[in-house]
Amino acid sequence: MHWTSCDATPTLHPKPQIHSAAAPSGTFKVQIETEHAADANYLRNALNSQVGEFIRLRRDIHREPELAFEEHRTAALVADKLEGWGFAVERGIGGTGVVGKLVRGTGPKRIGLRADMDALPIQEASGADWASNRPGVMHACGHDGHTAMLLAAARRLAEHGRFSGTLQLIFQPAEEGGGGALRMIDDGLFERYPCDAVFAMHNLPGLAQGQLMFRDGATMASSDYASITLTGIGGHGAMPHQATDTVVAAASIVMALQTVVSRNVDPQQMSVITVGAIHAGKANNVIPATATLELSVRALDREVRVTLERRIKALVQAQAESFGVSAAIDWRAGYSVLVNSPAETAFARDVGLELRGPENVTLQGPAQSASEDFAFMLERVPGSYLVIGNGDSAGACTVHNPGYDFNDDNIAIGAAYWMLLVERFLVE
Repeated sequence: MHWTSCDATPTLHPKPQIHSAAAPSGTFKVQIETEHAADANYLRNALNSQVGEFIRLRRDIHREPELAFEEHRTAALVADKLEGWGFAVERGIGGTGVVGKLVRGTGPKRIGLRADMDALPIQEASGADWASNRPGVMHACGHDGHTAMLLAAARRLAEHGRFSGTLQLIFQPAEEGGGGALRMIDDGLFERYPCDAVFAMHNLPGLAQGQLMFRDGATMASSDYASITLTGIGGHGAMPHQATDTVVAAASIVMALQTVVSRNVDPQQMSVITVGAIHAGKANNVIPATATLELSVRALDREVRVTLERRIKALVQAQAESFGVSAAIDWRAGYSVLVNSPAETAFARDVGLELRGPENVTLQGPAQSASEDFAFMLERVPGSYLVIGNGDSAGACTVHNPGYDFNDDNIAIGAAYWMLLVERFLVE
């Protein structure tokens, strides 16, 4: 992902930038007719008149952020709102997850919409009046906004939705490295709430505010992690011949790992190996007996992911042996490659065109090297993950930055998108 850095006082509501695009053809082609354009305008206008309630709700969630699997206050707020609007609600799925179900008419189709709820362990420096009240914890990825968008859509659909079928809203805990999606799945999410398709939306700083971006196929990278422990023989820095130096071995491994990407992976395939930490020794005249390395490994292709693991393990062992030290590798599989299914993405894209017009839609955006555990849901159910621009002005912050804040101008747009998607999918 490419974002601009933050100024001292970030601009929270930058003006949108216009991008041109041509309408695609899709398996679930949505006809952009006059009556549909009128529907889209109605949705936007109706939500704009009511959005203040959900801006206040978003800022309330922002003030009280909660880390992965600790989203008790947020989950209770979500569940109470949904119950008040007539949804059948189940709490505690996968720990602190919430699902709201609304059935209307006799339509057989079932759609799932997902929003994440957790915050990050970051000290906020946005300067906003609604900044975090909790030291060292903040909503630095916009999950407060994602929750508010889906709640705004939920209320409007409950009160005015024109659909026939089953709507299932999934409010997920622990997206930030906790694997909350997998926890909900393992807790029987799709057995209790089967879906014909699932969709999710994430904000993207660096993209014009309100711009919708779609991509079919591999969209976000897998993420795996490895801890490597090298064990040798410690000794005096003046007598290296009497030791087996783990620092030299670690340095050689770092350099050798770069050849995995450059020589073992197709140059047209994205892959990343980052050595983010090396720990060894405390004194300049002591050769340490142990050294550790921490790796982050990413790929946009499932076979490349397998290749990276195989080659890293083989290379580390070979390098360690060449320096006379031993290597223990703790490999931890993280998130899968997020793959958007073509038919559902075409449908989602057409809804975006209907709502926002081709000037505000990117039809096939670039893949991203960040990771997202919605990938696990897409391994079980076809669907699509889209992004909404959070702003691209000089002061717009990247996510996971202390100065970041969600752009409240997106709440009405995001909610209108969810409403139109549901009404087009669950056609009366």
